[in-house]
Amino acid sequence: MENTLAGIKLFGSWASSYTHRVQLVLKLKGLDFEYVEEELTNKSPSLLLYNPVYKKVPVLLHLDRPIVESVIILQYIDETWTDRPIMPADPYERALARFWCYFADDKLGPAVGAVFGSAGEDQKAAVAQVHENLKLVETELREGAFKGRRFFGGDAIGILDIVLGCGSYWLAVFDEVMEVKLVDPEAFPLFHAWLREFEEQEEVKEIIPAIDRLLEYARGIRQMMLGLKDASTTPATTAATTTTTTDNSSVVVESAGSV
Repeated sequence: MENTLAGIKLFGSWASSYTHRVQLVLKLKGLDFEYVEEELTNKSPSLLLYNPVYKKVPVLLHLDRPIVESVIILQYIDETWTDRPIMPADPYERALARFWCYFADDKLGPAVGAVFGSAGEDQKAAVAQVHENLKLVETELREGAFKGRRFFGGDAIGILDIVLGCGSYWLAVFDEVMEVKLVDPEAFPLFHAWLREFEEQEEVKEIIPAIDRLLEYARGIRQMMLGLKDASTTPATTAATTTTTTDNSSVVVESAGSV
């Protein structure tokens, strides 16, 4: 396995599942890298320089060239360091993996984020939407393209496992903070079994933050988000508050999106 520094620097945030995706693939490939923790309420000049469009983590810097957006970073790493591939060799299998990665970030992620940022009837509706999305994944595991596999990638963790699995620790946070169970083992037995297997991998355990730290962080962000939603303010004040809160809460909402 390759194990060289290779001029890699990663800008990330400790609670961001998008950051954890990149950390995990680097660990799986045995690549050393320099890590830079970003304070998202006070973003560094380097982050703004390397990702001027979205101004978000993660950003991978390789040989002084920035690559942004976590799924794009994962594919870049896989194509640059070909040992221990996370993308399938077959073109059709690669297309399937890309499709479900897109589904995770476009459908499942926003639905889970909506659960975190809502309460009452709105939250019930958001939970129902998450369950509808999980039913689609469960069907694929039961009778579709991923039937009978240990991981979505086959016998080893692949790109879809990384995209869906990183952030699974937020499920325990949801149970504790909001008393909401999104992945019922009876309703989604195959997805639940896959998730437990994923979380048992040593490389995954190494990147999961301490649950106590996550709980404290999530409680504060949820109170802030609900307070913003309920506040009655002038449009100018609301806009200013939203900008600040979005930077604070995006890590939780985005992380939760990776079930």
